[in-house]
Amino acid sequence: MQKVAVRSASSSLSTPAFGASLAYNAEAAGKYLGEVERQLQAHRANGADQQRPEVAALKAEARCVKERFFRLHAAAIYDEVTDKGARFLRITEVVEAAAARYPALLPSRAQLEAERALKKQSAKEGRELDQGLFLGQVLADKQLGMHLIHAMLRPKREALDRLAEFRRTGSIDLGLAKVERKGNVGHVTHSNTKFLNAEDNLATAALETAVDLVLLDETIEVGVLRGGVVQHPKHAGRRVFNAGINLTHLYYGQIAFVDFLMERELGLLHKMYRGHWLSDSYEEEYEDYVEKPWIAAVESFAIGGGCQLLCIMDRVLAEPGSYFNLPASKEGFIPGGANLRLPRLVGVKLTRDGLFFERKFEADTPEGRLICDEVVPAGEMDAAIERNAQQLVKAGMTSLVANRKALRVGQEPLADFRRYYATYARQQSLCMYDAKLLENLENSWKPAIRTL
Repeated sequence: MQKVAVRSASSSLSTPAFGASLAYNAEAAGKYLGEVERQLQAHRANGADQQRPEVAALKAEARCVKERFFRLHAAAIYDEVTDKGARFLRITEVVEAAAARYPALLPSRAQLEAERALKKQSAKEGRELDQGLFLGQVLADKQLGMHLIHAMLRPKREALDRLAEFRRTGSIDLGLAKVERKGNVGHVTHSNTKFLNAEDNLATAALETAVDLVLLDETIEVGVLRGGVVQHPKHAGRRVFNAGINLTHLYYGQIAFVDFLMERELGLLHKMYRGHWLSDSYEEEYEDYVEKPWIAAVESFAIGGGCQLLCIMDRVLAEPGSYFNLPASKEGFIPGGANLRLPRLVGVKLTRDGLFFERKFEADTPEGRLICDEVVPAGEMDAAIERNAQQLVKAGMTSLVANRKALRVGQEPLADFRRYYATYARQQSLCMYDAKLLENLENSWKPAIRTL
């Protein structure tokens, strides 16, 4: 096979010319990327800042090579690690298995842990960008994307391991989340109280396990999500629904692109929205899930990720004085699935106001009532939860679930979901390493006064 090399002006490297063979292209890419890594190590040894033009250009060219490779071979790699679809792996398992086979193209768990140990987002090399490029191509493929979505809608092993205990006791404390059965209602409490119930790697993993247990328990008909009581001086003794992404963890490099951002969207939130996909078939878009309706009980506020959660709820209850917002312009992220879902609630104009102009939606206002279904007087939330839960199942679970499915088919078909998250995977990884995000954190979060 004849090779045609393209000279790179900024790095003095010849980018590889790819052929039709995965093995050939992997070898060519590996040689090129190995030389890139050697040059980057030389820059590091000389104390070069990652933002220096020559370093940034070298990384950008390497990412272009990786993206070309993934466009050609993401499907073949995914087939390899899943045994042509016979194995259903979570996103974290997919990228780790792919990295083991193609270490030049995707980061290993050890590499990512070494970067986390630096405890500063700005000190990372940006290796997670490669995961975004790969997952974007996987999700862009209809068959592969559906297979991965199917895998992520299956119950976690952690939930299956504790299901018998939950059925017996009706209560499980997962540390950063708790789940309790009260009659036919499953209550999930977010308990990351040190950080005002913000979301991070461990908190979101615990929440997903709790949601799995609610979905798996046949005696539960309605799920409720609520924030736990916090100890923060400003909110001491009050419940806080959700403070969004843990910006302290983000600043100190502890938020993972795959373990948190991707698994949260295709795991935790998607399960609440669609339920468990338990059938063996994954190719059709037929909405056949084990699902239950969800109520959000908002006390204090639902910021960022908290507001995103409200977009998938069947009923939103809020105390007077509560508010919802998406501080995307202060952070520099895509706010999960809010860009897909919030316009259905408030319209495109108000969504843009929220995303780009920091609009706050007060619960007891006409705009806030587009998100919130009922404003509940202080002290009456427990009774309101019970009343709304029983109203949801008044016509029976068969009718409830049938109508829930029918509404969802018209609002957010699986094909739309898959395409959205193909774009999200690529773009969110870019946001995560954008210099402006780090500047925003310094200016608006004041990390110097916050510690892990």
